[in-house]
Amino acid sequence: MVDRAQLLKGLLDGCILKVISQGETYGYRITGELNACGFRELNEGSVYPSLMRLEKKGLVSAVTKKSSIGPSRKYYSLTAEGAAYLSEFAGIWSDISDTVGRIMKGGMEHEPSREE
Repeated sequence: MVDRAQLLKGLLDGCILKVISQGETYGYRITGELNACGFRELNEGSVYPSLMRLEKKGLVSAVTKKSSIGPSRKYYSLTAEGAAYLSEFAGIWSDISDTVGRIMKGGMEHEPSREE
């Protein structure tokens, strides 16, 4: 059986960076955006470890701000390194997505190479 969670794990960082690239935001809102885009099974338990990892890598920066409706929140912004990573991710994803899409539709245009 295909492990959807494992497939998603490899894509989550890029998706989170894309959400953050739209403007400073916090974890709960990021989770909501991803859910609204179709990742309905995703929860904060998956998003927050990714945010911590992205912050450690220097791809996002974070600042804690007071909230008018509850406890303080950690707001995330994309760094220059994060923007570069996102651009590279988008290109790679486009290539992989196109390739897998062609294969799944049976549209293999070239014969497999044979070693002689």
